[in-house]
Amino acid sequence: MAPTSPRKILVTSALPYANAPLHLGHMLEQVQADIWVRFQRSRGHDCLYVCADDAHGTAIMLAAEKQGITPEQHIARIHAHHQRDSAGFLIDFANFHSTHSAENRYWSEEIYRRLKANGHIASRAITQAFDPEKQLFLADRFIKGTCPRCKTPDQYGDNCEACGATYTPAELIDPVSAISGATPIEKDSIHFFFKLPEFEAMLRQWLDSDTLQPQVANKLREWTEAGLQEWDISRDAPYFGFEIPGEPGKYFYVWLDAPIGYIASFQNYCERTGHAFDPYWLPGGDTELYHFIGKDIINFHGLFWPAMLHSAGLRTPSAIFVHGFLTVNGTKMSKSRGTFINASTYLEHLDAEYLRYYFAAKLSSAVDDIDLNLEDFVQRVNSDVVGKIVNIASRCAGFLARGFDNRLAETCAEPALLADFIARGEAIAGLYEQREFNKAMREVVALADRANQYIDEKKPWLLAKQEGSANEVHAVCSVGVNLFRVLMIYLKPVLPAMATKAESFLACPLDWTALDTTLAGHRLGNFEPLLTRIDVKQVEAMVEASKQAAPAKTPAPTAKAESLPASTIAFEDFARVDLRIVEIVAAELVEGADKLLRLTLSLGDSQKQVFAGIRSAYEPADLVGKLTVMVANLAPRTMRFGVSEGMVLAAGPGGKDIFLLEPHAGAQPGMAVK
Repeated sequence: MAPTSPRKILVTSALPYANAPLHLGHMLEQVQADIWVRFQRSRGHDCLYVCADDAHGTAIMLAAEKQGITPEQHIARIHAHHQRDSAGFLIDFANFHSTHSAENRYWSEEIYRRLKANGHIASRAITQAFDPEKQLFLADRFIKGTCPRCKTPDQYGDNCEACGATYTPAELIDPVSAISGATPIEKDSIHFFFKLPEFEAMLRQWLDSDTLQPQVANKLREWTEAGLQEWDISRDAPYFGFEIPGEPGKYFYVWLDAPIGYIASFQNYCERTGHAFDPYWLPGGDTELYHFIGKDIINFHGLFWPAMLHSAGLRTPSAIFVHGFLTVNGTKMSKSRGTFINASTYLEHLDAEYLRYYFAAKLSSAVDDIDLNLEDFVQRVNSDVVGKIVNIASRCAGFLARGFDNRLAETCAEPALLADFIARGEAIAGLYEQREFNKAMREVVALADRANQYIDEKKPWLLAKQEGSANEVHAVCSVGVNLFRVLMIYLKPVLPAMATKAESFLACPLDWTALDTTLAGHRLGNFEPLLTRIDVKQVEAMVEASKQAAPAKTPAPTAKAESLPASTIAFEDFARVDLRIVEIVAAELVEGADKLLRLTLSLGDSQKQVFAGIRSAYEPADLVGKLTVMVANLAPRTMRFGVSEGMVLAAGPGGKDIFLLEPHAGAQPGMAVK
């Protein structure tokens, strides 16, 4: 079911800075890119993922100095840690290199020479901040002060984290050296600039193409509409980086050679493997180039980088995929709360595939921030992956091993059901392609629910006790294994290690290109546990291990908050409740429960399961097709009957007098209730 013409794709993600360990924010991006790359490979495409450490700059020079080692020793140590942690999260790089490399020196100098030859480099004297105590010019990120646009204090010297403004360090209000705390003095120096304004027409056309997400293109248009400025690409000695050819004491600014590191890493890969280089970086080829980055660095990738490539006679990216920031439990990652979690700390306590799945279940093609809610994380992984998907295989494997020597039935007893699972493949592939991983996961989980429902209806555990029902048990469990195989093909890009275990059990590869194969009369391997449930104590231990001593800060309560009685909530709390109109697409009795009905609710683009205590007032068949209102962002709750993923709203004294809230005429599933 793969396209007939394999694509040739090169993928990169932003280069982590070689001055600190990787944290879960880094892993969000690498996992997003890795899932997309693995999906492309599973469809039969030639897709390579390269990355590198961003290894230059004043910060690295100063960190090495503080440790009493050379910058080269410092970045080598960090490089080893980065490779280890990425591998721990199953990131399948074709190459992970460094910007402090011979290949990157060559391409930085070569691109600079081409820009200069084309008249796109200017030089002039500028007044620059100088630290009189450290006796060095201060790079932008080593000056702090008040933003000249929004007046937010304690901002860095090149951009404001509060309003997103960019500026020169000289424009900061009340600047200080972030290194020594001294007040910088002004000192003249010759600097070199890339003439970005000369690419205004090219960049306007670039921004009007489909290369960028609409939100990103609109943000970058603010730059072109305000008037592009020349970009300072040089720094003065002392500086750890590459010296500019013919300019002693002048170094390339780290942000000039960092994206060039994509080219250098790929060249290093090509030299090691004999892979073709030119078709991926020269214009006019049939290859594709994609960058996965965070929203904080879109100006470098969306303006400076394509303009440099254009001037240098190299191809520009096919697309740039931008994601939002990672928050934990709804707020910015915090060391004092233990929610600033390093990749290595996570791996000491939890399986990487838990987080890979959770990220996939949250990621979309939008630039929205992604929240790692630790309670939801535990419940969703345990419910979706272990309780639903793994459960299919584990329920069937025992019967097949005990009664049928691990061999499947010769024919599929439910060809229509299996065909329906396979037919969903193209829609799921389309969601992967568009990076709508969250929607793809909802599709897969919905299929898993159908597979479990099929097994529940057939009840092989009861059939096995009945005389003469062996063939039916064999048929049911064989269908279950075939459905499981299809689901694992869809999940393999997200859960590659679990897929490897599943391949051992299924005794066949899980390839999208062989999706429509049916396993009939096939001998299985022995079933081994694929993934175990998360224990809440593991998460608690990870958070505790991530905590760092910090002064206790108790925010002063507002007057409004102080005046609230203990039994009430603030308006801000109520505003967080997401009320949605939903259609009841299925309603069932819950075996063993006197008051509950199991409702399947459609929000338009997704479905949720909710257990509602309304059995005394409604017959299940009477509810199907009705619209009602639900709390859509309630954290999932694990009950002994399953997971309830929300709450429907009803009123009344109880018994038969329970009335579901019904929306006005013309309402549609998924609409917000205002």
